[in-house]
Amino acid sequence: MQDEYRTVAHEGVHETEVNRSRFRCALAPAASEAEAQEFIARVRREHTDASHHCYAYVIGADGAVQKASDDGEPGGTAGVPMLQMLLRRDIRYVVAVVTRYFGGVKLGAGGLIRAYGGAVGEALDAVGTRTRRRYRLATVTVDHQRAGRLQNDLRSAGRSVLDVAYGETVTLEIGLPDGEVPAFRAWLADATAGTASLTLGAEAYG
Repeated sequence: MQDEYRTVAHEGVHETEVNRSRFRCALAPAASEAEAQEFIARVRREHTDASHHCYAYVIGADGAVQKASDDGEPGGTAGVPMLQMLLRRDIRYVVAVVTRYFGGVKLGAGGLIRAYGGAVGEALDAVGTRTRRRYRLATVTVDHQRAGRLQNDLRSAGRSVLDVAYGETVTLEIGLPDGEVPAFRAWLADATAGTASLTLGAEAYG
């Protein structure tokens, strides 16, 4: 499993013009292939008058799922260069749709490849990217007497508390990189005089 991956910071659009043809690149994070397909369908619905809606998406921190479509452009001139741009920039969990409004001038295969790949590259620069790191969800259980101070100590140590639940005891949910678990166990035992317990949960990216 990858320790980290890069994805787009948020959904966004960037438009370029090449020989009077407009290339509108819409980018969005996509957690699954279904989400990617939903985004593509939405862009199609919003721009029914366009000549083509070419797309590419990469799902999985290791890029396990990769799809591309030329949507009627000559084979290999649109979807593939878009996909190659995403992979060259190491972007994951992302979908790109380039909507083309034909301007009356044929660009040729080389021109199309540059235009579609370039539209994705420029959109990535405009929208921005973020790095998401793998961590393990962990639950700390502690008594009420120590809970307030422990929360302050966690924040002082740079640990983000994701959730707090109060019952007979107090449970704090935090995220920990795998490599830091042993050191955190020792720190927690020291901070709570051995009264707190730590339970490790599923892995996630944040």
